[in-house]
Amino acid sequence: MLLKGGLLAHLHPPALVRADVRVEGDTIVARGARLRPKPGEEVEDCRERLILPGFVCAHTHMYSALSRGMPPPGAPPRSFPDMLGRVWWRFDEALNDEAVYYAAMVGAVEAVRAGATTIIDHHASPDAIPGSLDIIREAFGVVGVRGVLCYEVTDRGGLRRRDAGLAENDRFLAATRTDTMFRGLVGAHASFTLRDASLAALGDLARYHRVGVHIHAAEAQDDELRTRRVHGCGIVDRLERHGLLNERAVLAHGVHLSAHDIARVTAAGAWLVHNPRSNMNNAVGHAPVERFGERAALGTDGWPADMLAELRFAHFREREHLGLRRAHPVAALLQGGQSLASEIFGVPFGSLAPGSAADLVVCDYVPPTPLTAANLPAHLLAGVQPSMMAGVMAAGRWVCRNGVPVNIDVDAVYGRARQLAATVWRRMRG
Repeated sequence: MLLKGGLLAHLHPPALVRADVRVEGDTIVARGARLRPKPGEEVEDCRERLILPGFVCAHTHMYSALSRGMPPPGAPPRSFPDMLGRVWWRFDEALNDEAVYYAAMVGAVEAVRAGATTIIDHHASPDAIPGSLDIIREAFGVVGVRGVLCYEVTDRGGLRRRDAGLAENDRFLAATRTDTMFRGLVGAHASFTLRDASLAALGDLARYHRVGVHIHAAEAQDDELRTRRVHGCGIVDRLERHGLLNERAVLAHGVHLSAHDIARVTAAGAWLVHNPRSNMNNAVGHAPVERFGERAALGTDGWPADMLAELRFAHFREREHLGLRRAHPVAALLQGGQSLASEIFGVPFGSLAPGSAADLVVCDYVPPTPLTAANLPAHLLAGVQPSMMAGVMAAGRWVCRNGVPVNIDVDAVYGRARQLAATVWRRMRG
């Protein structure tokens, strides 16, 4: 395939260049001015179009797609742990295999419609653990997106469920070690729901497979406080003790990590993932993303994988928190997710240069003001919308054209998802 005449963007540091791009298989193989079509090559006219690297959602929960609009738990939750116990832990226990499949399908559809081509998912379905990651993999594969998957290990359901979660991570990691579309991490819920023996088992599994742990870290103040009360040390201390704090680790949220602990995380080379919409919705506080360093990325934590929407929330929250003069360049978080995917898959993401993954977004964006490399972040914040995405490509294949996923019957998927959501809600009440 040859994409002709597009304005190619690099997100951070921002750069723009007009060029043709040739795709062969799942890789960009050439870029330059006036590339000549090869015999039989499909040609896409991209003049007057902006081409962006595919977005990466660096932390989310796909099963949340079936929670939208569900009845409230009665009296409003008194705290974040109260909300976990009365809402989210009841919700994930109500999931079965089919609900997991259709939630993943809906989430993937919403992702490609918004230009996200890779999803780093953190899954939990305590009554349907074995094979659950393969179910998500199947759904993602139908839509055509890449996935980095893990099962959320926790002690809150007892040893049998904990061991099943460890086994599911182990099985999936072994099955996807060389997969070009799917990889795995070792999933963990949060420090306050894990005993030392469980953290040790997670560390052993991560070292065996040479991958990182994907864990919620200080999302709410209770995580740090309970960890200190029960274990006599902080979250970062526990991760270090069990060999889980390293350059492969993915720590979600980090809202209540101290400046000292963030410095330790960044010194270890671990990734921190900012989830502003979720943080604001759960009223857990403001993450000090300005301290997260270069190895920081953007996630949605269960909200739809519209990374431009997440970027705007991150920007506005930073402006409100830091003021006009000290606002953090949040566009770097989008590039951070692409860099994280590059490390996991061993292929360059976030670039439209030869040798990079052929994951990209073609936008019918007509700028009403001059568009330059210097002001590209401002155009992403204020101008580019999912409705402008004429084509979304993952691994060299079109997965969405003009807002319509190419591989599935969206009406049928959403119809079945509505039926399953109602069933899940009834199970929650029961």
